[in-house]
Amino acid sequence: MAVLLDEPERPALLRATVDGDLLAPPTLPWEIGNAFSALVKRRRLTWVAVRRAWAAYERIPVQLVAVSIPRSLELAARLGLYAYDAYVLEAARAHGASVLTLDRRLVSAAQMAGVGTVEVEP
Repeated sequence: MAVLLDEPERPALLRATVDGDLLAPPTLPWEIGNAFSALVKRRRLTWVAVRRAWAAYERIPVQLVAVSIPRSLELAARLGLYAYDAYVLEAARAHGASVLTLDRRLVSAAQMAGVGTVEVEP
């Protein structure tokens, strides 16, 4: 979301992904859509801005990968996560990838789950 909405962390996130492959659980587009709708509902984003940001999202080469729901739910229960965060960790774990996030709780959970993280300094 920080990249799509041109937030201050955007340049650092882009630098962190330059020669890397991006992957995410198949829930990613729904999570982004949910975040956009919440921002519109709170009047923090206009529909025009959502269309522009969604078009930018569609240009990002993210590979959506299947995740094990049972393993994800086990991670969620063990680490006290929402399922959507556990899907991210399980996708990374299953593919030997690291997690790139600005969410400090997710970074902590990734470390507890033995999943690597990419540190981003704005």
